This record gives sequence, structure tokens and C-alpha cells, in this order.
Amino acid sequence: MPAQECRIIAIRPEPGLSQTVENAAGLGLEVAGFPLFEVRPAQWEAPSAQDFDGLLIGSANAIRHGGVQLAQLLDLPVLAVGQVTAELARKAGFVVEVTGKGGLQSVLDDLDDKPRRLLRLSARERIDLIPPQHARIVERTVYESVALPMPAALQDAMKQPAVIVLHSAVAAAHFASECKRVGADMARLRIAAMGARIAAAAGEGWGDVAVSPSVDDGALLALAGKMCKQSAK
Repeated sequence: MPAQECRIIAIRPEPGLSQTVENAAGLGLEVAGFPLFEVRPAQWEAPSAQDFDGLLIGSANAIRHGGVQLAQLLDLPVLAVGQVTAELARKAGFVVEVTGKGGLQSVLDDLDDKPRRLLRLSARERIDLIPPQHARIVERTVYESVALPMPAALQDAMKQPAVIVLHSAVAAAHFASECKRVGADMARLRIAAMGARIAAAAGEGWGDVAVSPSVDDGALLALAGKMCKQSAK
């Protein structure tokens, strides 16, 4: 693999982190992984599937950590944020009705006018959604992302120019907070965000911030590679 113009760093939790590293290798990119979160299942009870018309799922972690309760909801079609989440839902036995490309809010915005009662399975910390007038959303917390302190190895890696790929708004806010806590030179760092809300959550003070054209790892990594090349000019 040819030398990169700068470091590309991912901070998402496992198993997504390993998948991002693998996806990057397929694009000829090298990504250094430093997970700043640990995903854990939450205690929850599944409501009656008869009270809903579909499941709204914004992360594959809801499927990975939803537990045996998911079996009670298999009759509900899934509205998934993206391809990875949709594929995992199918493997778990769900039928996927919608696969989004621009975030969970855009999934809602693109719905037809049919009245829907949606059950959202999500993390304890989540982005607020604005449902259309014809939809009602009930939320259940099925997992939580526990924030971890920034390790010394990541601090050392960021002493050189780097592009940080951010997959969630929670991760963006935590990463920014940790950078300030350890006194990192944020102007050396460029942010590649998987969505405008994620970029906004990262805040200001970075060398550059750019948003992926679509909500998938390949597009985000391609953006990071492009930003790396730009940083060398």
C-alpha cells in the first residue's frame, strides 16, 4: 500500500471500527483505529408489536445489542438508516421496508402520507427527530455507548496532521471534548463527518470540516482520503 499523505483515524466502537479499517483497506487507505466508546446492551422491554406499523432503526447496534426481545417484533417492517443496518436486520429475520441514504431524519421526510406508528430502537443518547404529521414515534433505549477517555496513543497520533472520521453526533461531541481536555492542537486535525448534524456536533476550531455525500462508510472514507491529499498540497 503506498504511503498516505496524512493519518486517517477512526474512533467508533467495535465491531464497526474493525469494519471501517477493513473497508478502508479495500479503498487503498490505511486507517488507525482508536475506539473511544464501548457499546453495551441496555435493559428494556419490548412493547406489543400490534401497537406499531414499523421499526425505526438508526444504527446496526440496535440489532446487535437488542437481545432476545427483538424476536417479539419480527412481524414489523424495518425502516433502516443505511445499508449496513438493513443487512443486519435481514440477517436477524426482519423484513426491511426502507433503506435510507441520508440519515434517519431523511428516512422520515421521504415517507408517504400513510399514517404510521413507529417504534424507534436506539441508544440512550440519540439525535432528536422531527416526525411528519402523519407519523407517531415511540422510543425505546436498547443499548448505550459508554464514552472512554482518549488514550495516550491517540494523543501521540494526533501530533501530526490527521483526518478524523466521525460516524455519530455523540462521537463527534465526545471527541471534541476530549481534544480540549488533553490540549490537542485541533487546527492540525480535519474532520470527515457522516452527516451535517455530526459535523455540527464536532463544533469549531478544526483545520477543516467536510460532510460525506452519503451515509455509508465507503463515501466517508473516500472523503477522508481526498482530504488527506488536500492536506499535502
